[in-house]
Amino acid sequence: MAFRGLKISEHTMQLTSIIMMLESLLWLTGLSTTTCKAEPVSCRLWAEPLMPSLSMNGDFIIEGIFSIHFYTTSQQNTYTTQPLQPQCSGSMSFGELGFTRAMEFAIHEINNRTDLLPGITLGYQIHDSCGAVSMAIKAALQFANSMEPFFNDTDSCSRSAAAAVPALVGDSNSTPSISMARILGLFAVPQVSHYATCACLSDKRQYPAFFRTIPSDHHQAAALAKLVKHFGWTWIGAVRSDTDYGNYGMASFLKAAQEEGICVEYSESYYRTQPRSKLERVANVIRRSTARVIVAFLAAGEMRLLLEELARQPPPPLQWIGSEAWIMETEFLRFNMCAGAIGFGVPRSVIPGLREFLLDLSPEQALKSPLLTEFWESSFSCHLKVSSEGARECDGSEDIHALKNPYTDIYTTSNLVYKATYAIAHAIHGVICNDTRCDKSAKFTPWQIRDQLKRVNFTTKDGFQVSFDSNGDPVAVYELINWQVKKDGGLDFVTVGHYDSSRPRGQEFSMSRAIVWVGGQTEVSRSVCSESCPPGTRKAVQKGKPVCCYDCIPCAEGEISNKTDSLNCVRCPPDFWPNSQRDSCLPKPVEFLSWDETLSIILTVFSISGAFISVCVAVAFYKYRASPIVRANNSELSFLLLFSLTLCFLCSLTFIGRPSGWSCMLRHTAFGITFVLCISCVLMKTIVVLMAFRATLPGSNAMKWFGPPQQRLSVLTFTLIQVLICVLWLTISPPLPFKNLKQYTERIVLECGLGSAIGFWAVLGYIGFLALLCFILAFLARKLPDKFNEAKFITFSMLIFCAVWVTFIPAYVSSPGKFTVAVEIFAILASSFGLIICIFAPKCFIIMFRPDQNTKKHIMGKVPSKPL
Repeated sequence: MAFRGLKISEHTMQLTSIIMMLESLLWLTGLSTTTCKAEPVSCRLWAEPLMPSLSMNGDFIIEGIFSIHFYTTSQQNTYTTQPLQPQCSGSMSFGELGFTRAMEFAIHEINNRTDLLPGITLGYQIHDSCGAVSMAIKAALQFANSMEPFFNDTDSCSRSAAAAVPALVGDSNSTPSISMARILGLFAVPQVSHYATCACLSDKRQYPAFFRTIPSDHHQAAALAKLVKHFGWTWIGAVRSDTDYGNYGMASFLKAAQEEGICVEYSESYYRTQPRSKLERVANVIRRSTARVIVAFLAAGEMRLLLEELARQPPPPLQWIGSEAWIMETEFLRFNMCAGAIGFGVPRSVIPGLREFLLDLSPEQALKSPLLTEFWESSFSCHLKVSSEGARECDGSEDIHALKNPYTDIYTTSNLVYKATYAIAHAIHGVICNDTRCDKSAKFTPWQIRDQLKRVNFTTKDGFQVSFDSNGDPVAVYELINWQVKKDGGLDFVTVGHYDSSRPRGQEFSMSRAIVWVGGQTEVSRSVCSESCPPGTRKAVQKGKPVCCYDCIPCAEGEISNKTDSLNCVRCPPDFWPNSQRDSCLPKPVEFLSWDETLSIILTVFSISGAFISVCVAVAFYKYRASPIVRANNSELSFLLLFSLTLCFLCSLTFIGRPSGWSCMLRHTAFGITFVLCISCVLMKTIVVLMAFRATLPGSNAMKWFGPPQQRLSVLTFTLIQVLICVLWLTISPPLPFKNLKQYTERIVLECGLGSAIGFWAVLGYIGFLALLCFILAFLARKLPDKFNEAKFITFSMLIFCAVWVTFIPAYVSSPGKFTVAVEIFAILASSFGLIICIFAPKCFIIMFRPDQNTKKHIMGKVPSKPL
């Protein structure tokens, strides 16, 4: 034992526990230091030694300890008389008996060989541990100290050197093996187990002399977790033996299962000696569970009791996943509820000659050993001796060849015992033999055998490689066993695959046959706490439950999940949007005011109609250009105004269609320049009206400053200012198309960005300034004494113009998507129609329908006008 890292008090406590344990062990083995006397020095056993069940003398004795029975007799201790020695009781395990006979067969075979331990005879002593720790330790220590009832020495009490003990085979169970390994390891006595699989035994600091020919449960637990994950079971039950084998094995499995994302609904434990109420509680938990898969890390004894209890009131069909301890137990094939069970078993093989050795048993030979006698009588339900109870006596007609039980099964795991025995023989050979001969008188220590065991490497007759790694473990190789229904309705073991831990990661499994599941189905049954979440949803763990119990929550707006059982939803890229199932991202539809929309068609019709009306008015004015009403209203500015209005109507068309770099720059600059040209013309017409009346005053020469050249120059100047603003805007930060992703989440609004907001509002502000100035001047001139005062119509047109653009601003800001462009087009068309109707409609009406009023006298107000 290692005391590194312990405090002084911990040292004391551990030393005290060791002393107490050794005293107990001395009592168990029958030794007592109090019987040693000074003169003469002698020691004797307190009780009779534990006799081996099977034995044979030899130069070197190999111990064998097997759990042939399942219970020990117990009695109440009165502390007034010496307690009786415990004895094994209960039914016999025929499989364990087969292990003992396999060890016998291996030793007989080794003794007959000339290449292995030539001239050396191996013997054996085989004990029954009953699966109990106390019996296993007693047998091991008794074997290590020999069985002589008296010990004599001139100096001290010590054991006789009559028996050479190189190593020990056993036990079959992990818990007794752990207890023996802790004691024997202190003396470096090597122990080779054939069936103790607890992963804890791989710890060489605690068990330096322990070896085994069966893989560690660490590999089996990992393989079982991968198996459960492979078939999609995420909701399972677990039951284990309440022993080191079950507890350590299940702990390793649960850890591996958690890493694989598997949830355990329940984890129950049971040991065969516990009260029946505990067994009933475990069975009821299994019956009430919702998990349809159960992993059973049970020894054969606990599994038998559990299946018998479940058979009383069968649960719903369960998919059993078994450990190597019971998955190949022939006696369990009578439980039809286990049909379809799968699990990992140790590779089975046929050892040449073993079956013949096992069946070479007669009643006379069986009588030579109480163990074989019990086997014969249990197998044939008769007595080899006349029973006082009058039971049937065996009459010699019993045929051992007709037996069908684990003892006679040729495909067994007896090769594990066979390999363990051969490994010890090879280790002895390596210590006492050279190239030519072996020295039976050679002196050696147990740790020499232990060190030699670490180096053994040979192949058995059945083709299995035998070697141990640094932990004393073999390479983990398993058969995947499936319980399938035969044609006659019975169950049978079928190897459907293999698992080899030495293969590259992810390639450990190899399947050879199809698996038949519970109920004879070929499809894998499902066992989940919650059904899989389809794409488009994510898993949300239910409060207070394992992670395998969850709700499926639809992905939030703008998010998708394209896998089953997604933990999180992923947000689509900015230019994409989920489909209706929310399992893929599709490109967002691009929205703009396209030509084929109804709204665009209506606006286009109004735009072209407005331009056409402007052209028609211009044609009418040109045709009647000599008429007084045309000449009186400044025909040159009127034609220029009609030209600018035509451009205003047509510039609205640049706002329709897919925005591009050129269209964005053109629509804003064309709109700004044409409207300034239009308002400049109206402004000059208003100023001319004012100046014309001022020129009639005596001594006024105002009209010479507002003649046609000055009018043209003024209009050009006002327009050039707007051109300059537009040039600066386009130079510094021009309007360009951009994708508006914020307006709508499910689609993209393709619109023209303003670029520089200052430039945009400067253009609008300049137009507004000219319109406001024009409105003020027209308002001042509205009551001038003229028959046909154009200032009145200009006032109305400017009032409409200003009203339209004042309401445009909030509508423009609040309109969504493509309707922003539609509002802008509407403002352009409404203001343009307002100008052409207010300014030119009265004139056209007179020209076309009241030519009698289109005279100089009427214009000058010298002829009374008729009512319209």
